[in-house]
Amino acid sequence: MTKIIHCIRHGQSTFNAHYAETGLDPMHPDAPLTELGHRQVAERAPELRPYAYELVVTSPLTRAIQTTLGLFGDHPAAPPIHVECLHREFLESSCDVGRAPTLLAQDFPNLAFGHLDEVWWHSDGEPDERGFANEPAAILTERVSGFRDWLAARPERLIAVVGHGTFFYHLTGQQLRNCEVAVLEL
Repeated sequence: MTKIIHCIRHGQSTFNAHYAETGLDPMHPDAPLTELGHRQVAERAPELRPYAYELVVTSPLTRAIQTTLGLFGDHPAAPPIHVECLHREFLESSCDVGRAPTLLAQDFPNLAFGHLDEVWWHSDGEPDERGFANEPAAILTERVSGFRDWLAARPERLIAVVGHGTFFYHLTGQQLRNCEVAVLEL
């Protein structure tokens, strides 16, 4: 039986807005949504309401969690929300550096973060001049494969995954705009 995965990129973040204007990394670790990002989420939410999602999986980065809660916080199917770091964004910019689970739990008390490591984002290697280590492409490839296997092993047939552009490009082959949805069949 076919499993349907709706891959939803987060709404516009403060990093996205600044980078679009300047082409420079604004040094916004774990960048939140902008006002436009929140509007994008509010505009997308009605399109997702007819689907009887059995599970929502969100990246632990704040922009993805904010998107998840905006899309599914009052969804009629009331799907459980699972925070999963396997599909976090490819770490190549400041916005891809996360925050500790204890800090995330303070901002999002209705979600479970206790299963995450204190540093769940890529941190191996020598930090660059910006202060963090870029993630090697081989690690991203392994994570994409591992996440695909993780999804395939899940019992649910209709899953929404809220995440990030570069990761979703490697998972689906599609370059998603903010709050755009790609359908993946497994």
